[in-house]
Amino acid sequence: MITSEELVTTKGNVRLAVWRKRPAEGGEHPVVVLVHGSSTSARPTFDLAVPGKTEYSMMDWFANRGFDTWAMDHEGYGKSTITERNSDVRCGVEDLQALMPLIEKHTGRKKVLMYGLSSGSLRAGAFAASRPDAVERLVLDAFVWTGEGSPTLAKRKEGVELFRTKSRRPISEAFIESIFTRDHPGLYEPEVAKACAAAQLAYGDSVPTGTYLDMTTNLPLVDPAAVRAPTLIVRPQHDGIATVEDLLGFFARLPSSDKQFIMIPDLTHASMFGIHRRRMWQAVLSFFSFMRK
Repeated sequence: MITSEELVTTKGNVRLAVWRKRPAEGGEHPVVVLVHGSSTSARPTFDLAVPGKTEYSMMDWFANRGFDTWAMDHEGYGKSTITERNSDVRCGVEDLQALMPLIEKHTGRKKVLMYGLSSGSLRAGAFAASRPDAVERLVLDAFVWTGEGSPTLAKRKEGVELFRTKSRRPISEAFIESIFTRDHPGLYEPEVAKACAAAQLAYGDSVPTGTYLDMTTNLPLVDPAAVRAPTLIVRPQHDGIATVEDLLGFFARLPSSDKQFIMIPDLTHASMFGIHRRRMWQAVLSFFSFMRK
């Protein structure tokens, strides 16, 4: 059985919506923070319900295996306060700083396991670099370091002027569905893309531009030498956000000897929604479980 609750933390005058799911039985459980990306907020990304389909909630999957899972809408996303800021990676690090006291209040833990997806991996990596005391183990999924040779970012650079001049960008069902199909066809169930789009568009038809601006003009954003936590880099086979060479360059510079690089076949950028998503979940579970042994 799983119990869930909605919580709120604050960052100045910004309210940050937090969603927590954990085993219903008492006792201590490892805390996992899941960090969303640029175009979908916390619950559409990590706690998606798809009519007629099972196991599309990463939060449920980990909670059922004994983890206390947390996911937060970053500033300007989901149920969190919309401001004039563009919610760039630095802003996301500030959000994670604001989340930590809430986690400590409810669990007594000052150190967490952290998983970031896409630009969420940039937020998570930058946070781990700035707060080595707060991250026990780190997973960077669909990560990008320098962006050199990335076909996705080459295409995205066409929108740089919009990202520079506007704090928000429009999204639509077609746009969200394109995240599922742009890298490789046939690796998602069509109903999943539609369910994700519906869940995200319930919050509105725009999201912040900051991480898109960062990823097209400001890379690299994470210094591997500053990331002290044991780190797993997950590379979906067909992800166009970064080349394998780019990721291996980052991996080689991580100082911890406790590090892993894994390429997962038949997954694309939005790995948690793919037909083979459980391959990624199992890899993350194995990496996180080292600290429990």
